[in-house]
Amino acid sequence: MYVRSRMTPNPITITRQTTVAEALEIMREKSIRRLPVMDKDKLVGIVTERDLIEISPSPATSLSVFEINYLLAKMKVADVLPKKQKVITVEPDALLEDAALLMRQHKIGGLPVCENGKLVGIITETNIFDAFIDILGVRDEGIRLTISIVDKPGTLAHITQILSDCGANISRVAVFWEEPQKALVVIRLTAEKVDQITQTLSEHGYTNVSVLQNGSKEN
Repeated sequence: MYVRSRMTPNPITITRQTTVAEALEIMREKSIRRLPVMDKDKLVGIVTERDLIEISPSPATSLSVFEINYLLAKMKVADVLPKKQKVITVEPDALLEDAALLMRQHKIGGLPVCENGKLVGIITETNIFDAFIDILGVRDEGIRLTISIVDKPGTLAHITQILSDCGANISRVAVFWEEPQKALVVIRLTAEKVDQITQTLSEHGYTNVSVLQNGSKEN
């Protein structure tokens, strides 16, 4: 899965001359938490809602509401944007997991997406969460089967063959490691004879951790 397929294209942008009040208003109206800052067609920075709130007067200030609004209307994004801010970006053809790793390493919630030096989108933690939900098939109808396995060559192929022989149709598979040699295999599938599947898996030495159907426990 690539960044291009999950990013928000043509993101809303601001300039250095945008006021803090205007930037905050845009974020609230559009329900977004970060805005790329442009100088003509060049990306020069990114500001978050937290950045702007931190430089805004404290609620405990003795200033009146009118004075606070006046200050925010006068203060420009350029006043709070670091002069030599290094903007971390990602390309649209980068793998989604690489974008997630970049965000984790730099402790940021979003990345501008640039192609040939041009801003073409933005990828955020929300996009990553949505992708994770889709990968696991959380919204899909069917059965969610969790099996505990020991890591051995051919294990996954063996399990899928058992499910196929039982007439199951697999739509999603995910593996979560608990220990170096032990993992949980989560399989989303559709099947009529769930009891037959779990019994056959048990007969082959696999441990059925849980069986959920449409969010409810089957057995």
